[in-house]
Amino acid sequence: MKSKPTLTLEDLHRMAAAAESHALANAWAVTIAIVDDGGHLLWLQRLDGAAPISAQIAPAKARTAAVGRRESKVYEDMINQGRMSFLSAPTLEGMLEGGVPILVDGQCLGAVGVSGVKSSEDAEIARAAIAALGG
Repeated sequence: MKSKPTLTLEDLHRMAAAAESHALANAWAVTIAIVDDGGHLLWLQRLDGAAPISAQIAPAKARTAAVGRRESKVYEDMINQGRMSFLSAPTLEGMLEGGVPILVDGQCLGAVGVSGVKSSEDAEIARAAIAALGG
């Protein structure tokens, strides 16, 4: 039987604090979502001023990154390059930049999804959250 690391509540707190700090330092009103490796929501935080729709988009980006085991931007790029059939992929709803998988020793532990500012800035916040894990 194989074993792998999993996210703890302490990990979630650390990642969320890093994401919030990065967003606030840049005056970005966003929603931060963290999911496990199956795309199940573990954390949702909507900062003051974040658009209500961002609370739907951030978890979708995170789920897409977790179950796809790659950044959600990969799917956005495929679609933008003409592979429109990817719009019919099951369970992938957040095919927009801003979802980043949490990879440790080649294993996906989950993902962080952010929504509320430019997509590249959303991804920047997600990466700041993951960097807080220190691994």
